[in-house]
Amino acid sequence: MRKSVVVTGVAGLIGSRLADWLIDNQKEYDVIGIDNLSGGYRSNVNDKVIFYETDCASEEIREIFKKHQPQYVYHLAAYAAEGLSPFIRRYNYQNNLLATANLVNECIRFGVERLVFTSSMAVYGDGEPPFDESHQPAPIDPYGIAKYACEMDIKVAGEQHGLDWCIIRPHNVYGIKQNIWDVYRNVLGIWMYQYLNDQPLTVFGDGSQKRAFSCINDCLEPLWNAASAPEASKQIINLGSGIEYSIKNAAELLIDVMGGGEIQYLEQRHEVKNAHPTWEKSVEILGFNDKTTLQEGLEEMWSWAKSQPSRERFVWSEYELDKGIYNFWKKPNKAFSAS
Repeated sequence: MRKSVVVTGVAGLIGSRLADWLIDNQKEYDVIGIDNLSGGYRSNVNDKVIFYETDCASEEIREIFKKHQPQYVYHLAAYAAEGLSPFIRRYNYQNNLLATANLVNECIRFGVERLVFTSSMAVYGDGEPPFDESHQPAPIDPYGIAKYACEMDIKVAGEQHGLDWCIIRPHNVYGIKQNIWDVYRNVLGIWMYQYLNDQPLTVFGDGSQKRAFSCINDCLEPLWNAASAPEASKQIINLGSGIEYSIKNAAELLIDVMGGGEIQYLEQRHEVKNAHPTWEKSVEILGFNDKTTLQEGLEEMWSWAKSQPSRERFVWSEYELDKGIYNFWKKPNKAFSAS
């Protein structure tokens, strides 16, 4: 039997690009892709991927593991709409926590050599940046809470059942194959969509909040090392750029790249003010090289975005909780309606 690697969320940005990299660089492995296509697109998935359209919380996961006996599992699937998570709590926990618990069960049952889980900068909460892996997590929203709960469950599985794991905390990853049609997440993609559709680039608050944007191109080989390197065993590692930008400055840089656009400032939302991490551990253990500047990455992504088909934007038809919902997400909202 050929060796295999499972990649959940294979139709999303990180999953699809990692699958491409594995197919090109680790030819001795079959890539088994799992995605329910709720936030990604089938067209993103490499034709050489053995693809299953199913949910990570489904009973079908056991049959997939039984058939393919994966050596490594990358659990990348998540609905990472951090700002929206207080208004879709039930979906957030089902999609992130319950799905992860199901994957952990099957990794234990079938003796997976290592589970690589992509957590989030959201676990750090409103701490003092730069966020270091040694800092005590203190998430301020349900998405961060769910990710931290997943981390803790995976650690316990390691202690009790011997599951080997590596937890990656990526931050603001962007690039070719990102979903630019989602109203609620992926700010660089949202701006590109807005400009393509003659809308202003929307910024929450005054845009002074800071983030570190990470080009997917620089993260792919480090993700492989997260599964295969002995040094990565049972490690929590930030992955991505250590260079922070204010949201306003990032929007201005993208406007220069696109050759146009105007910023529209909206009401401030409940979010961490500044979120940028340390990066030394990713260099030492995963061989991370932050070589793609934000301008270079935006130029590549913008060239790709201009060639994309016209897709209907994803907008929640109904929130679980309307109380306290921000004005820019209230319904009806023509500014965010599908084109």
